Amino acid sequence: MNIREIEAAAGRIAGHALRTPLLNAPLLDRLAGRRIFVKAECLQKTGSFKYRGARSAISALSPELRARGVLAFSSGNHAQGVACAAAEMGAPATIVMPSDAPALKIANTRAYGAEVVLYDRDSEDREEIGAALSEARGLSLIKPFDNEHVIAGQGTAGLEIAEQAAEAGIETAEVLVCCGGGGLTSGIALALADRAPRLRVRPVEPEGFDDVARSLVAGSRQTNNRMSGSICDAIVTPSPGVLTFPILQAHCGPGMAVPDADALRAMALAFLRLKIVVEPGGAVALAAALFHAEGDGDVIAVASGGNVDPAIFARALDQMPEDI
Repeated sequence: MNIREIEAAAGRIAGHALRTPLLNAPLLDRLAGRRIFVKAECLQKTGSFKYRGARSAISALSPELRARGVLAFSSGNHAQGVACAAAEMGAPATIVMPSDAPALKIANTRAYGAEVVLYDRDSEDREEIGAALSEARGLSLIKPFDNEHVIAGQGTAGLEIAEQAAEAGIETAEVLVCCGGGGLTSGIALALADRAPRLRVRPVEPEGFDDVARSLVAGSRQTNNRMSGSICDAIVTPSPGVLTFPILQAHCGPGMAVPDADALRAMALAFLRLKIVVEPGGAVALAAALFHAEGDGDVIAVASGGNVDPAIFARALDQMPEDI
């Protein structure tokens, strides 16, 4: 993959995906001891960056394939992105979702008009289920990260980061990205390698589910030994993607992992200081920037999604210390 594919995706999604803001709050800078900028993809259409890749991939299909329908498997954000983009383009959508996905994400996916097929993520393989449905119904499978058009669509966020960093006078920075299978991280890394090579991307994952960080150290794709147990459901995946991992190897710095408790604290601070709602999996990059600082240079944290159940958000607000 290369920058031309990301530029092509930007053309296909122009006028549909939003150019999300790059936010800064001096009180967060003071807490972290360095400048922190937040790319607020939680404000993207459907509440996460996933709409970018979904719109890019579905718009790249022929009209005939779109008319037959699309299929995706997702814990929620990719599901909503595909469901929304498919509805906009008149394509039927079938979404395979884990039964323990947040109720809000399941409800939202159905609200966009998609058929939802639930499965047990501890005992069933979503890729096998998706492949079987795709073959039986003649649907085009839109994978959540191992799809070149999806990666290119996510990379459009990187094009925006490069432009916005230049506008803000940010010359050198670490760009921390919430990472599951690596679609967003690899897309942003590809874009920045071409447009802003002094902005170094680092993937951030939940503790206990740091397959990408371990894979970068090992030099080969590693897997997680379990698929549940973190509130950061949006970025819990078995392993880095076949397509994404070589990109991560070529363009990313070392991975980072943060505990769920820090994700909750970051959610509370994002609400208090930036006035945005971020879900746990979408807050791990900000948590790393705030509580796991390495150096004192500028950092850009991608807030990748904001589709959080009210009970989890209330739990996050309960973590708010009185002295911030």
